[in-house]
Amino acid sequence: MYKCAIIGVSGGRAHGLAEAYAHVRRGKLAAISSRQQDKLDAFGEKFGVDVRYTDYREMFAVEKPDLVHVNTPPTVRLEIMEAAEAAGIPSLVIEKPLACQGEDFVAIREFAARSSVKISINHQLHFHPRRMALQHLVQDGKIGEVRSIEASARMNLAYQGTHSLQAIGAFLPDARPISVFGQVSGASGLQETHGQHYAPDQSLVAISYDNGVHATLQCGANAPKVRRDDDRINTHKRIVVHGSRGYVNWTMWSWETYVDGVYDSGAHEYPDEDILGQAGLTEAMFGWLEDDGAVHPLNLGLALQDFNVVLGMYMSALNHTVVSLPVDPEPDLINKLRRALM
Repeated sequence: MYKCAIIGVSGGRAHGLAEAYAHVRRGKLAAISSRQQDKLDAFGEKFGVDVRYTDYREMFAVEKPDLVHVNTPPTVRLEIMEAAEAAGIPSLVIEKPLACQGEDFVAIREFAARSSVKISINHQLHFHPRRMALQHLVQDGKIGEVRSIEASARMNLAYQGTHSLQAIGAFLPDARPISVFGQVSGASGLQETHGQHYAPDQSLVAISYDNGVHATLQCGANAPKVRRDDDRINTHKRIVVHGSRGYVNWTMWSWETYVDGVYDSGAHEYPDEDILGQAGLTEAMFGWLEDDGAVHPLNLGLALQDFNVVLGMYMSALNHTVVSLPVDPEPDLINKLRRALM
């Protein structure tokens, strides 16, 4: 039984992390950490976790957890990665987005090159049962040769767009992005906030892959609704994969397949899928701990590749050009976007 911990207990994502342990077979939520004692105690009481720390470094030293969920703003994630490496913590699950801007992306990339900590990014949608079934259907060749992919979310690129970008990669597991062309608008999401999830209000990006597939990603109010009667901003993630023999379509609430002239469809409840997806992500981390060859599909290397697409898209929008990937980000990229869009 693996000993697990959470750093940062504020917000719904922390609750989702804890609730998933009702479906986790090989691990137990044994400790939690937060700088705010009142939130720490309320969370601990709700989920029956008696071991609580206001200093995560002390938790590392005393509890020595096997897996730590890092539910913090992006600005402190590298600090926690480095502390985990120093304390001998073997694995982390980091909340998205991975980074804020180009400078911390480069620092995390350098850390990854020298570190032995096994790190994944918490894109739990990858493990939603229905989406996994569609991913396997595509990977098994049921829709034929993949020709193109459309993905979207009505929250901005930092809040939900990285989920949608990861979804593209999930349906193209052996492909590598080679170029990106993007356009952005709106500076509200680039303002200084505590969470520091920086992104333009709306984004449209075209991505080319080395296997010849092209993908588009829309984020913000320019993205389509998946339920026309639902005005919530956070309920409209979707991905459509087109192949030579058919297509698959996944949304937060429904799915469709069309294969060799046969159509099928259905509905699901996102919260029910989400808790199982979170549990599946966690179990896959235990598999990686047990077997170095069972690399997690949401590993840090792939997350760095995805975030490089984001940075390349920003550079494309600023400079009005196609950007080849991988790319070293321009200095001060987020401030350049702010000045250009305000």
